[in-house]
Amino acid sequence: MALSQATEPILRVANQTKTFGTFTANEDISFDLRPGEILCLLGENGAGKSTLCNCLFGAYKPDAGQYFIGGKPVRLNSPRDAIKWRIGMVHQHFVLVPPMTVLENIIVGVETGGFFLDRESARKNISGLCTRYGLNIDLDSLVADLSVGQQQWVEILKSLYCGVDILILDEPTAVLTPQETDRLLSSLRQMAAGGISIILITHKLQEVMEVSDRVTILRKGQVVATCDTADMDKASLARLMVGREVSFEIDKKAARPGAQVLCVEGITLRDLNGKKALDDFSLELRSGEILGIAGVSGNGQGELFDALVGVAMPERGRILIKGDDITHSSIARRSNMGLAFVPPDRIKQGLLMGCSLAENFILGFHWEDRFKTCKLFSNKKLEHHARESICEFDIACTGPGQTAAELSGGNLQKVILARELSQDVNCVVASSPTRGLDIGAIEYVHGLLMELRNHGAGVLLISEDLDEVLKLSDRVAVIHGGRIMGAFDAGAANREEIGLLMAGIKGEAK
Repeated sequence: MALSQATEPILRVANQTKTFGTFTANEDISFDLRPGEILCLLGENGAGKSTLCNCLFGAYKPDAGQYFIGGKPVRLNSPRDAIKWRIGMVHQHFVLVPPMTVLENIIVGVETGGFFLDRESARKNISGLCTRYGLNIDLDSLVADLSVGQQQWVEILKSLYCGVDILILDEPTAVLTPQETDRLLSSLRQMAAGGISIILITHKLQEVMEVSDRVTILRKGQVVATCDTADMDKASLARLMVGREVSFEIDKKAARPGAQVLCVEGITLRDLNGKKALDDFSLELRSGEILGIAGVSGNGQGELFDALVGVAMPERGRILIKGDDITHSSIARRSNMGLAFVPPDRIKQGLLMGCSLAENFILGFHWEDRFKTCKLFSNKKLEHHARESICEFDIACTGPGQTAAELSGGNLQKVILARELSQDVNCVVASSPTRGLDIGAIEYVHGLLMELRNHGAGVLLISEDLDEVLKLSDRVAVIHGGRIMGAFDAGAANREEIGLLMAGIKGEAK
């Protein structure tokens, strides 16, 4: 329930503007945060949410604007200033030291007693926080040995240990199981009830509806609305975010699975530390279906993608495309056989950010005659191909010569899709295809994957977003510890049971 309009704000942002060169990330942004409320920040990729929060945490310095805490004007020139004013931030990518213990990670940079740190006093205080929020974390465990969900809590405990009044969280549920998400949202409500004011960035509209008191929506660096959550629904929030109607439903016709297009037979693959990342792993994908692989990050999904794309060789087992063994085949041969890939990290694995779009559109296919004249690259053919791809996939850019580094996340994903689907495709391996994308871009990617499935391609969807897996998949398999824990027809999938399997627990769903 929204708090009273008469409540004095704990934080007020007045007319913040932040530019990077000629690009304006935040323009004249104003909003307030009230004591003990949860305020969600919504907006498309590039809307300015993270820039705004990084300014509030002192990581960026705004070009204009003022901040008021408790009615007093303050300057936030560094994270140290923010912490002094009792503002904490949990970043989407954790800032932890894996070889150090939980206790050490929480107190590092906070305690200033040198060799005479009062560790026992710190342990007592942190244990009290764990008890308050129902956490079972061994403070002497190495962070490297914790699950992703536990590491998330270590980040939150770091802020709570500093005694923050304002807590900023950037996409905190992106790597959590459904049970961990429910627990975190419940804890956020408990924190707010205890007087902590929370700014929550999330792309998941259901979470906004469940946990927030108010919502501030950004579009193209400007605030377009601030409203009480109780007065809104998901459709109206989405409309404000993207400036148009957004469909939450997908035209999912009954699947008509055909012949096997991809078969993984008992592969074992070790990670860089020599640990088994995939352990006797098997799956089968047929034409005309989407097989979703659900799991928490770090359970072998990355190694599975690498094995399928051909950059990692399993020590045993086989990978077959339409019956042909490609276990040790080159990436080029896999592409020639109709295997397309959407990598989990579009920037590091999918594109050359300093190269033009025209060049990125032909990565992996540059040797093909269609881009050459007399065995030499034809700039005319490259540009023609690029313009066709830009038009077909509705990529927002200035033209084929623009560099990938200048595009938003959603448009970068479209570049990858345009490139990979420029061939005849039998099978698409899509790993976290909508990670970090806004609702409009997600709608586009989901529609495209469904269209591929409807036209007879097999789609292997590897995603840590269970909602995405359940929405798109015809069959769902759960991965944990490099093994398949269970498989279901999507229509018969039990969300609670899948969540437990994602955590490595069998047979406890009620």
